Amino acid sequence: MNDTLIPTRLPRPFDRDRGAEGRALFPDLSGDLAALIEGTAGCSPYLGALMAKERHWLPGAMVAPLAALSEEKARLSEIAPDQIAAELRRGKRRMALLVALADLSGAWDLSQVTGALSDFADHAVALALRAALAAEVKRNKLPGMGEADLATGCGLVALAMGKMGAGELNYSSDIDLIVLYDEARYRGEDVLEARPALIRATRKMAATLNDITSEGYVFRTDLRLRPDPSVTPVCMGMAAAERYYESLGRTWERAAYIKARPCAGDIAAGEAFLEDLRPFVWRRHLDFAAIQDAHDVRLAIRRKKGFFGPIQLAGHDMKLGRGGIREIEFFAQFHQIVAGGRDASLRLRGTVPALAQLAERGWIPQATAEVLSRHYRAHREVEHRVQMINDAQTHQLPSGAEGLSRLAAFMGTGEAELGREIKDRLEEVHSVTEAFFAPDKPGGKAQPEVCAEEAEAEISFDEALVTRWRSYPALSSERARHIFDRLRPQLLQSLSRAARPEEALTAFDGFLRGLPAGVQLFSMFQANPQLIDLLGDITGTAPDLALYLSRNSAVFDAVIGGGFFAEWPGEDALCKELDRALQIEEDYERKLDAARRWVKEWHFRIGVHHLRGLIEPKEAGHEYAELASVVLRVLWPVVQAEFATRHGPPPGRGAAVMGMGSMGAGRLNARSDLDLIVIYDAAGEESSEGRRPLASRVYYARLTQALVTALSAPMAEGRLYEVDMRLRPSGSQGPVATSWQSFRDYQETQAWTWEHLALTRARVVSGPEALSKDIMEFRRDLIARGRAKGPVLKDVAEMRARIAAAKTAVTPWDVKTGRGRNQEIELMAQAGGLIAGDPDGWIGEGLDLAVRAGWMEPAESAALLSTYRLLWNIGQVGKLLSGKALDPDEIGEGGRALLLRDTGAETIEALQAQVAASTEAAAQAIDAILEREADR
Repeated sequence: MNDTLIPTRLPRPFDRDRGAEGRALFPDLSGDLAALIEGTAGCSPYLGALMAKERHWLPGAMVAPLAALSEEKARLSEIAPDQIAAELRRGKRRMALLVALADLSGAWDLSQVTGALSDFADHAVALALRAALAAEVKRNKLPGMGEADLATGCGLVALAMGKMGAGELNYSSDIDLIVLYDEARYRGEDVLEARPALIRATRKMAATLNDITSEGYVFRTDLRLRPDPSVTPVCMGMAAAERYYESLGRTWERAAYIKARPCAGDIAAGEAFLEDLRPFVWRRHLDFAAIQDAHDVRLAIRRKKGFFGPIQLAGHDMKLGRGGIREIEFFAQFHQIVAGGRDASLRLRGTVPALAQLAERGWIPQATAEVLSRHYRAHREVEHRVQMINDAQTHQLPSGAEGLSRLAAFMGTGEAELGREIKDRLEEVHSVTEAFFAPDKPGGKAQPEVCAEEAEAEISFDEALVTRWRSYPALSSERARHIFDRLRPQLLQSLSRAARPEEALTAFDGFLRGLPAGVQLFSMFQANPQLIDLLGDITGTAPDLALYLSRNSAVFDAVIGGGFFAEWPGEDALCKELDRALQIEEDYERKLDAARRWVKEWHFRIGVHHLRGLIEPKEAGHEYAELASVVLRVLWPVVQAEFATRHGPPPGRGAAVMGMGSMGAGRLNARSDLDLIVIYDAAGEESSEGRRPLASRVYYARLTQALVTALSAPMAEGRLYEVDMRLRPSGSQGPVATSWQSFRDYQETQAWTWEHLALTRARVVSGPEALSKDIMEFRRDLIARGRAKGPVLKDVAEMRARIAAAKTAVTPWDVKTGRGRNQEIELMAQAGGLIAGDPDGWIGEGLDLAVRAGWMEPAESAALLSTYRLLWNIGQVGKLLSGKALDPDEIGEGGRALLLRDTGAETIEALQAQVAASTEAAAQAIDAILEREADR
């Protein structure tokens, strides 16, 4: 902020005589400063009167206004409590005059002006509160409190709300405060004795600021934003306030707390209270239901004030009227309410900074943020001029021609030009904000009209089915039914575009039936119509995914959370994002639930990308696997930290988590469980060191169980993954955690061939760097030794026979087990890696190694690889659509279309024939390979 008052604009004196009188008060001023004084006094009787009172102080203050305000605050801080009321009024007078001149001259911009007003308000509240509390301390009415406690308000804190909280006070603003006390500052019954004194102090503080005396007033003070003000005292305990907000708090109170900040008294206690209130203000999900609440408030204001019809300048309310300041504030606040629970960067108090951040994060267009910010600043300047004229707490434009002429002169412009600019701004603000709050109203973005009857007729609408909808929990409230009735035409139109509309409608019925509540989701659809088309795609193609959505509808948040259709960010970026999400939560179980919510959103994202053809099945498999790796990398340290609170840090070098099977290969499907092994190295330490120490073996066994529980336990947000640990040494009979020494000894001396085959796809996912490196180097060295192909292929043939004997039936669409299917192909590829001593690579690489080693023909390798890819694609589609075995007759027309797209087949019949031919070719290739080796 520049500490030199250099005018860049000047008001014109509306009343020339008053202007001349004002200029005569300061004969030593000349040039623009003299013109500023003359124009100001000639437009504002109030400011002219202040000039007369402060004619000795003002000239020096204009030289360095910032320093002058700082000196005034310092002067007030030294005033005795019994004299503070009068001196605060003098201070307010000086501040009001100096800030007005800095504003009118253009030397300060809006943020500097409102910041200075808010800063003085903070100081005034702090001094008034201190003086009021000092009187109670002096009378020994606050048990345990002395003069030293006055610096922290004796446990009392004033929360600045509204414009004061945001640092955006207007020129003649009242101040909204909520006053609370921290019960923990008082012992036992002392709080009951202190309570009346704290109430008296709050009332005395308000009177010091609010009462009009011969010296005027400091700030009109409003304490009615507190919980239930008609029946609660002017200050209340924090615990009682928190209980109120948790049980009865309304949307407008949530919005009010966006701007709340402690401004006086016990600042630390106030900040702790606001942190405790964070879950009330900032909901975990995208809260589109709040938009309707905000719109209802807007309509209530309009009804009460009569703000209907075309915008007319005469008497228009610049704050509450159509297109006014409140519209812009609501627009910013309720976008913040919608998304701020998920995006902490949106939790800003100031209106213009909030608009900028909303644009930065992609919630509103950049152009919208710029337009509303520009008009907000212009509206506030007009509001300030209106208030400066007579120090009136008004927001209304003058209703007569003389008043408009005075306002135009005050703003240094012409009357016609000013009127045109204000009206244009009001209309543009109204158009932009109405489109958000009421998109189907005139002035909003109307959606295409869809006739419900026509849409219903197009899809052979089942009247009995629709009648049943009214009995579903999602439509149990009147508000939910009202929103849904408005959405129904577009929903039905979207469903009618499915390959088989009747199937899509039935799937949508399942989705709707599974919803526990509807207002929030329906409001989201209303605000984001593109979600309706997405829901139509999902219900028309993947009914099972639609059922999942109905039970986890919060995952729709991810679609509109920004960047949903961007490219996959990669494992490291996702680790950072999940880590940030978990750090927000302090409680362990909340961390686990936060992980579940986060994974569902990304899991849903992968599924939608696959469904819409943005990624191929192979890419989907890679992304599912990376997502699981991220969970293990981030959650394993969290599980260990929680376990350590009871049993101490991990003894020795710690434990690493190794992924096996498809997890180790980095290829999962939508419903994969995780094959894991936990390997630990106690490094000779016999037990842990903690409150409840455990023997090292027991420690790591229980720690492993804690990991399995963290991943697979059903919680409020469901499960993360099912976990399978049967691939560990000794299988399900051995300990759940394997010591590093035991793992090495077992692999060196006891492991079966199939266990070494499995190691070709093993990788450490999470754990201490040194131990992880040792494990992976051991694996590499063990496999790099190579194996004679005869014994390996003999063991593969035996394993193949056992699997075939154990499998009772194979359907034509079974992609994993059976002759020539993927489990057999994977065994051959793993054998290629193990025999060649190459520990890296997957199916294609393993088959290529077999060809180069001479025991597999190129044609055989090609048959196996092409079959594997075909079956992999089929399996990915099947797992995306349903948890059951794939049956094309059961997945609907949309599912069949997806299956054909991902396999390149023309018809289901052709695909079935291709599967039969490919698996038979693969089976014959494997037969030939194993028979050749058996004959040698």
